[in-house]
Amino acid sequence: MATGNFGIIRPVTIELSSVEIFYTFSPSRESITTGSVNRLNPNDVLTPVNHPDQLNQILGGLYSLKLPATNFNVKGFYNIIIRPKEFVTKIVDCGVLSAIPDIKGIILDTNREELSDLQNKFVDQGLVGHIIQYLEADGSKTPNLFRVITSSNRCEPVTENLNSTTQKAVKYRLTSSGSLVFLTVSPSAAPSVKPNTIPIIGQVNQSIIISNTFFDPIHLEVEITEFDLNSIAIGLFSNQIKSLSDGQRIIYDFDNNIYQSWNEFEILDEFNKPTFEVRERRKTIDTSKIFSDIIAGL
Repeated sequence: MATGNFGIIRPVTIELSSVEIFYTFSPSRESITTGSVNRLNPNDVLTPVNHPDQLNQILGGLYSLKLPATNFNVKGFYNIIIRPKEFVTKIVDCGVLSAIPDIKGIILDTNREELSDLQNKFVDQGLVGHIIQYLEADGSKTPNLFRVITSSNRCEPVTENLNSTTQKAVKYRLTSSGSLVFLTVSPSAAPSVKPNTIPIIGQVNQSIIISNTFFDPIHLEVEITEFDLNSIAIGLFSNQIKSLSDGQRIIYDFDNNIYQSWNEFEILDEFNKPTFEVRERRKTIDTSKIFSDIIAGL
């Protein structure tokens, strides 16, 4: 009997082949996303972080995300989603085990090209915890219908002679050398209150989506701007010098390197009375106005 609280949440340590990353671009928050949905290769942008105290172990749940400048080079808003990778395939059969005919499951072909990145999962219980979502004939996803894989084993078909014509002659037996995989899902048994109602687990040749449940999908919004916080801080708090002879104002960074320069002047009316003060960014920077040299000459 349990007398305390137990938690099951743990930081993820996932293979990058089980992750997929997409992003979209919008020039502003008020505008509709422009262009198509783009894909990033997780192997190029995600890097696991090593644990500082445990040798040869990564720090679970912490990954470095690198955004390539070739993809993120326009001012605006980028919406990035990092989610478990989805594999679309077809159900080969919905059958039972010859030794235990009460157990019904989904049979998949491990040799299908779209499942090549799942080959390391086609071992005994390798797909346990993955979920299956179902697609309609038109390719749309069946809303709110999914099944959790509770067991997965390689199998092969066996033929049996049956007296009843309503039963299938092809059943399956578990074997480590089979090219098929037998998946049991939950729920798959009829509830006790309605024993004739069998839950849907799929149909032959129906398209399904297989994905892992190792982590929740993550959504990030990244804003690309012309100036960052450091640039703003330089403009507000760094050293500045105004050259009275030519009206140049020089802005230096925090290391006293020339960062930007401006022309400052007044516009006079016909009576030589100042009417406007102008601050205009210079197209070229006068590199001769070194801060340390100017200060040393005072």
